[in-house]
Amino acid sequence: MAVWMKAALFWIAILAFAIVNGALRESFLIPSMGSFAGLIVSGILLSTCIFLVAWIAAPWYGSLAAHQWIGIGLFWLLLTLIFEFGFGRYVQHKTWDELLDAYTFQGGNIWPLVLVATGIAPWIVAKVRGL
Repeated sequence: MAVWMKAALFWIAILAFAIVNGALRESFLIPSMGSFAGLIVSGILLSTCIFLVAWIAAPWYGSLAAHQWIGIGLFWLLLTLIFEFGFGRYVQHKTWDELLDAYTFQGGNIWPLVLVATGIAPWIVAKVRGL
């Protein structure tokens, strides 16, 4: 199977973790910890899940060059942004301002750091695992 098809399939696992994380954040973390702490914990949990997916996925790709690992991370990042803006705009009917608020670090939102984790996780995991 091509590297990009594998990357897309593993990104679907990340999407599943993100959906569960969002439900956990809204139903438990924010009500019990408050918005600021709940958003931070949610971002840390999702970033951890992304690294976990990258850890599990790495052996499935085989031996790749560094630029390919970086490419996988950027592909995951692109898919995430397409999903976030597409779903937010066309399913949730959010305004562009509402969508862009997630990128401001206001109120404990660390979404930009989650995106960084998404983009670099495959490369970091490959380095750690010696692939």
